[in-house]
Amino acid sequence: MSSNSFFSKLLRFIGIMLMALTGGFTLLGGIGTTCAALFPTKYESMAALAPYRWLYILFVLIGIALGIMGIRATVMLIKGMEKAYSDTLYILLAGTVIGFSHMEVSRMLRGKSMPVDAVVYTTLFTLIIFLLFKIPTIWQGVDFTKAKSSEGKKGGGAAAIAVGLFTLTIQYTMGSTHTWGGVNYADAFNTSMTAVGIGLLLLGAGIFIRPMLAGIKFSPTLKQKFAGLPK
Repeated sequence: MSSNSFFSKLLRFIGIMLMALTGGFTLLGGIGTTCAALFPTKYESMAALAPYRWLYILFVLIGIALGIMGIRATVMLIKGMEKAYSDTLYILLAGTVIGFSHMEVSRMLRGKSMPVDAVVYTTLFTLIIFLLFKIPTIWQGVDFTKAKSSEGKKGGGAAAIAVGLFTLTIQYTMGSTHTWGGVNYADAFNTSMTAVGIGLLLLGAGIFIRPMLAGIKFSPTLKQKFAGLPK
C-alpha cells in the first residue's frame, strides 16, 4: 500500500481524529471525576465512595495526565514525529488499564460505573484501531512518519473542530449519564468550556482557511493601489 494513496491518507486522518477525541474525552473525564473525588457525600449515588476519596483523587490526576499526554500524542502524529505511534500506543494501553480498574472499583463500591465506561470504551476502540494499523500491509501506507505536513495539518484542523464541538455539546451528549436527582452535572464550568470549545473551533477553521488565503493572488492593479497607500 502506498503512503500517498487515498486509503492511506484516510486511515491516518481517522487515526488522528480518534486520538484527538480520545485525548479530549479522557481529559474531560478526569476533570469530571473531581465531583466524586472531592464531594462524594453531596450525591446519594456516590456516598459509598467517601472512604476511598484518596483513590478517586488519584483517578482524577491520572485521567488529567493521560488526557494531556493523549493530546500531545495527537500533535506528534500530526507532525509525523518518529515516536508518535509508540507513544500513542503506550498512552492508550495505560488509559485502558486504568480505565477498567476505575470501572471495577466503582462497580464494587456503588454498583455502577457510568459515566467512566464511555471514556474507557472510546480508549479501547482507539487502541484496537491503532493496533490494526500495525498490520504490515496496512502499516506500509499508514506509517505516520511518511505523511506530508499539509496532510497532518488537515487532520489536526479536523480534530480541533471535532473536539471543540464535543466540548461545546458535552452537557447534552453526557447528560444522560451525569444526571442525578433531576440535575445534569455535566452542565458545569460553562464559561470555561464555552471558551475552550470556541477556541478549538477557531483554531481548526484557521488551519483549513490559512492555505486558501495564502494562495490568493492580487491583481497588478490592486498591488499598485496598496503600494500607493501611506505607510
